Amino acid sequence: MRRRLEALIERLAEVETVEALTELIHALRDNLDVEHVVYHSVNSTGQQYGILTYSDAWVERYLEQDYARIDPVVQGCFRRFHPVDWKSLDWSGKPQRTLLGEAIEAGVGRQGLSVPIRGPNGQFALFSVSDNRSDAEWARHTAARVRELILVAHYVNQKALELERGTDMVPVRSLSPREIDALTLLAMGYSRAQAAESLAISEHTLRVYIESARFKLGASNTTHAVARALTQGLLVV
Repeated sequence: MRRRLEALIERLAEVETVEALTELIHALRDNLDVEHVVYHSVNSTGQQYGILTYSDAWVERYLEQDYARIDPVVQGCFRRFHPVDWKSLDWSGKPQRTLLGEAIEAGVGRQGLSVPIRGPNGQFALFSVSDNRSDAEWARHTAARVRELILVAHYVNQKALELERGTDMVPVRSLSPREIDALTLLAMGYSRAQAAESLAISEHTLRVYIESARFKLGASNTTHAVARALTQGLLVV
């Protein structure tokens, strides 16, 4: 499973069109073993950009009703920085319950988890997965895959920004995928030993990636490197 995901991430780096990215999103849905995958971005000028596996009918309905205005996922995740399970959000209002009922009927799924992403120049995005598992099954599934979801969210956002070339695109220092992985895990609170184990590399190799990233970012230490990478939109935490 992990090798297949790594292969998809390598394919993602080679994507050059929105069509190819859409195909890859569908492949990610199968790899992550969920009903749907959604990437939705809003830049600092309000321009929206999305790639998803929902039905066209549901997308049209969502836009027609301007559901983003009341959607607890959109509104709740905007104020958060870590992955958010949809059931932890407030669906108690009548408009929200109506939205939820229509979404379930449209096949979105009864469960969902979203990774909030903050990119350069005020860009905000969500990478979401949804499914129809039971509460217990969903909790086990997302707990086992949350690290992968965070990393995939970063790579998809990075590629989408490259393709869209919107008004919020700014030049940033280039870090290698492994340098990004290393700093992302440290930003999430992993120790060096835990990060090395998660990436299946030695602590010495991890240190090489960290030092390389620190040099590229002009940072005085590891903490400084993580902070700079976060402010430049290079990491998702």
